[in-house]
Amino acid sequence: MNKQVFSQLLLAWYEKSHRQMPWRGHPDAYAVWISEAMLQQTRVDTVIPYFHRWMQHFPDIHSLAQSSEQDVLAVWEGLGYYTRARNLRKAAQMISEKFNGVLPQTTAELTSLPGIGAYTAAAISSIAFGNDEAVLDGNVKRVLARVFNRETPINTPAGEKAFWQLARELLPIGKAGEYNQAVMDLGATICTPRSPACSSCPLSEVCESRRLGLQQSLPIKLARPPIPHYFVSAAVIQRDNTVLIARRPASGLLAGMWEFPGGKIEENETPQQALTREIREELGCTIQVGTELGLYRHAYTHFRVTLRAFMCTLSQGEPAALDASEINWVMVEHLLQYPMGKIDRMIANDLKK
Repeated sequence: MNKQVFSQLLLAWYEKSHRQMPWRGHPDAYAVWISEAMLQQTRVDTVIPYFHRWMQHFPDIHSLAQSSEQDVLAVWEGLGYYTRARNLRKAAQMISEKFNGVLPQTTAELTSLPGIGAYTAAAISSIAFGNDEAVLDGNVKRVLARVFNRETPINTPAGEKAFWQLARELLPIGKAGEYNQAVMDLGATICTPRSPACSSCPLSEVCESRRLGLQQSLPIKLARPPIPHYFVSAAVIQRDNTVLIARRPASGLLAGMWEFPGGKIEENETPQQALTREIREELGCTIQVGTELGLYRHAYTHFRVTLRAFMCTLSQGEPAALDASEINWVMVEHLLQYPMGKIDRMIANDLKK
C-alpha cells in the first residue's frame, strides 16, 4: 500500500471525526504534557475529570514546582500509577531550574526529564510544538499491525524496533501532531483490541489484514507469565476517636501514600495471625484483633491483591514507625486529607459509613 495514501485517509477522517478533549487545542504546551502523563495506561474518559482538577490546583509549571508531594498525590489520588504524579512534580522543578520554567520542545531535552520516555516525548514534541516526531503506543501498534498485516510480536524488542521504523516512515512531514492524534484515535475508537469496527474504518479498503480476514488475530503478542495473587490483612487500630495510619516509604509501590498497617499472609497463617505478626514487626507493638471490617480486591499491573481488614485495638506497647516513614493518629472524618491507594481509600470510606 502507498504509505502516503495511509496518512491522507487518516488525516481526512480525523478532521471530521476527532474526539473532543480539553487539552486539544489548548494554548499551553503544559496541558499537553499533563494529559500525556495521565493517559499512560489510563482511559480518556477516566482522565478528563482528573485533568480539570489538576489544572485547577496546578495551572502552570511554576505552581506544580512549588507544590508539596502530598498535595500532588492528593490531587492525583484514584488515577493509580502514582510514580507518574511524583515524576511530574520532579520534572517541573527541573524545568524551573534548567529550562527557565519553559517546557523544552525537543525529544532529547524532554526525555531528560523524569517520567518522559520516547513515546511521551514524541507526543509532546509533535502535538504541542508541531515537530516531525512519530509516536508508538499500543493503539498505534495495533493499527499498523492490522493495516500492514505485520506478524512480528509487538511485545518483543524486534517488534518494538520494526514498528518504530514503520511509524517513522508513515509520518507526514509538517502534519505530525494531527497525524499522531489521528492514528491514536483510530486505535482507541475503531481499530479496538476486540471486535474492531472495520465497516466504519477509513482504512478498511486498504487494510491488508481485513482483506485476508486476519484482523481479529492481529496484533500478535507473546504470552506473559501468570500474574501473582497475594492475600493480605490490614489493621484498623482504634484509639479514642482516631485510627492509626502509616505513610509508606519514599520509594517503591505507592511511595509516600498513607495506608492502614498490615501485610501478606504467609503459608499456614490465619489472617488474624498474620496481622498480629505484621504489626509487631512494623510498629513494635501488639494488638487485639477484633471483627472483620470487609474484604477488598484490587488488580495492579503485575499482581493482584485480596485484602481482609479488621478492627483492632492496642494491647501492649506504643506504635512506632519502624518500617513506615511516619505514622499518625487521625480522626475518621479527616482521612480524606491523606492520599491513599485504592484499597486503603475503600477501607477509609467504609469507616466513614
